[in-house]
Amino acid sequence: MTSTIADAFDAVSGGYSADRVVADPELNSRFVVECRQRGLQDSAGDLNRALLNLRKTGGLAGRARSRRTHFPEEDDYRFAAEIAARFLERRDRVSLDAIICDPDEAAEFDLVAQRIAPGYSPLQYRWAALNLRKSKHLEPEILGRVAPPVRVINISVRDIVPDELPLSQGLYLFFAAQQLLYVGEAENLRKRLKKHLQHSDNQGLARWIWEFGTESLHLEIQVLEAQTKVHVRKALELELIRSRQPVFNIKR
Repeated sequence: MTSTIADAFDAVSGGYSADRVVADPELNSRFVVECRQRGLQDSAGDLNRALLNLRKTGGLAGRARSRRTHFPEEDDYRFAAEIAARFLERRDRVSLDAIICDPDEAAEFDLVAQRIAPGYSPLQYRWAALNLRKSKHLEPEILGRVAPPVRVINISVRDIVPDELPLSQGLYLFFAAQQLLYVGEAENLRKRLKKHLQHSDNQGLARWIWEFGTESLHLEIQVLEAQTKVHVRKALELELIRSRQPVFNIKR
């Protein structure tokens, strides 16, 4: 299988890297078709993972690479790619590689990023996430893996129905198109979030909502297990604050 994957890659890459072939929907479709024509019937996700594993183990070494992938406007949607990647990582407990390799996960990643910063291509969002990982801006949040949420919701604030918010305990993150604004924790998410939406909680966030409205405001909710201890919930909040540095949180 290894040599067949390498041959299929050589046939379609056009001088691009394995990461580009996996992340680029057009190139990836051609790669999967090439694999099929060479007798491989594995899923697209498995073929993509095999290609990345081949690259990581040096199986593609020695091939000339003449085409570099670069998008000059990446600053405009990099944050959206980060939010989308972290959302799926936490919700589905998967790595960024798993997201990019699996067509369904990758398509959902694209949709989440597009809702936050519309107007860019799937390749641009995916490439931004890969660049974030390379620059170590997608370091894993370890405590979040030890005490993972049972449910993660990503929603535009304008689409929220307050009385349908979870009554459970958990964490929440308010963010705009290019920055994380506020991270909080609550024993009762619905009660706390209603206060924020009524401009009666964190003053910095309240001023931001008053000035800019909710058109570009998004919310991620992480529902925790009912038996999660208060000190664990607060530690998870602190980890998010330290890791992501939201604008309106007091640094502790």
